[in-house]
Amino acid sequence: MSDSAPRESGPTPFTAVHGDERHDVYAGLAANGPIHPITTPSGMPAWLVTGHAETRALLSDPRLVKGGWTSGAYARQLPEDVARGIHTTMLNSDPPDHPRLRRMVTSAFTRRRVERLIPRIRQITDDLLAVADGRGTVDLIAELAYPLAIGVICELIGIPEAERADFREWTLPAVSPGIYSYEEFHAAVASLLGYSRELIGKKRRDPQDDLLSDLIAARDGGEGLTQDELTSMIFLLVIAGHETTVNLIGNGMRALLTHPDQLALLRRRPELLEPAIEELLRHDGPVQSTLSYRTAQPVETGGVMLPAGSVVYFSLMAANRDPRTFLRGASLDITREAPTHVAFGHGIHYCVGAPLARVEARIAFGALLDRFPDLCLAVPAESMTRTPSQIMNGLTALPVHLRLPNAA
Repeated sequence: MSDSAPRESGPTPFTAVHGDERHDVYAGLAANGPIHPITTPSGMPAWLVTGHAETRALLSDPRLVKGGWTSGAYARQLPEDVARGIHTTMLNSDPPDHPRLRRMVTSAFTRRRVERLIPRIRQITDDLLAVADGRGTVDLIAELAYPLAIGVICELIGIPEAERADFREWTLPAVSPGIYSYEEFHAAVASLLGYSRELIGKKRRDPQDDLLSDLIAARDGGEGLTQDELTSMIFLLVIAGHETTVNLIGNGMRALLTHPDQLALLRRRPELLEPAIEELLRHDGPVQSTLSYRTAQPVETGGVMLPAGSVVYFSLMAANRDPRTFLRGASLDITREAPTHVAFGHGIHYCVGAPLARVEARIAFGALLDRFPDLCLAVPAESMTRTPSQIMNGLTALPVHLRLPNAA
C-alpha cells in the first residue's frame, strides 16, 4: 500500500478527442489499477478514481467532502462575488446545506413532473426533425440534441426563447476550466451570472409558472435560499441540465450507428429502448469526471492511502467500463444484464436531472428511429472529435444522413 503525493503516471484523457482515443486512454489507466495520480488541466495534482467498485464506495463515504463554494473551478482567482455567485451549488455543498438545496429543486424532476413535460418534449423533437428532414444530411448535435436539451431546461426554469442564444458560447468554457484559460472561463461565467441576476429581478417583479419563480418565492418566504444560491442554481441547471442530455443523445446515437447489429435489434424490438438507454449511458456516458472532492481524513482505496486533504476526482465513464465489473465492457449490448452504471454519479450527489435526461433521450431516439429507417453516419466514426474537457464527454458534431443520399 502506497502513501504519497500524486505523481503523474501517464497520458491524460481530458484532451484526448479523436474517435475513441479517450476510452483507449482510460483503458490503459484501468490496466494499471483503479486509482491514478494525475495533473488536472489547470495544473493541480490530484487523484483520479477509475474503478467501478471504488467509485461507488467512495461516493458514499462521508470522509470525502466538497467544501463549499471555494472548491469550485478558479474559486481563489475569481472575484469573490463571482465565485460565490456560480459555485454555491448543491454539487459543491456538504450536509446540512446540500440536502436543503437539493430539496428545493427535486420537486421539479419528480417522475410526475417530468411526465407532464412529455407532450412538450415530443413537440419540440418533432418540430426540430421536420426542419432537419428537409436537408437530408445534418449535424444531430446542432440540429436536434442541443436545441432540444436547451429548450426543455430553459422552459422548465423560465428562460425566454429569445434570451438563450449565448448559452452555448458560455457553456463550453464553464465546463472546461484549464482547457479554456482563466480569462475565458471568467468571461463566460461572469456573463451567465450577470444574466442570472437580471432574470431573478424580472421573476421577482413578475413571477411566472416556472421553477425559478418557485425558487424565488421559497427564498423570499424564508426557506433559506440566498441570492448566491439562486444564481448558482441557475448556473448548475442551465449548464448541467442541458449538457448531459446533449451528450447522451449524441454519444448514444453514435454508438448505435457504429454497432449496426444493436441498431437492427432495437428496430426489431422497440421495447428494448429503455434498457438500451441504460447501456448507452454505461458504454459512452455524457459525463467524463465528477467535480472535485477532498479527503477530510486519510482514506484507503485501491491499495493507495490518500492523505487528508487529497483532491480526488471520479471518472464515471472509465468506471462504467471497468473490466473487473463489466464483462466485455467496451462492447455495446443493449440486452446486457450488468451491475448498475454510474453515468449519473452515485451517493448524495447523484444527478437530480437524470429522470428528465432519460425521458428526452427516449423521445429523441424513438423519433429518429421511427422517422428515419435509413439513418446512417455521414462521416467515418473515427474522424469525429470530442470536446476537450475534464468534466463532460461529448461530441463536437455528429454528421448523419437522415435518408440515403441517393433517395428521392
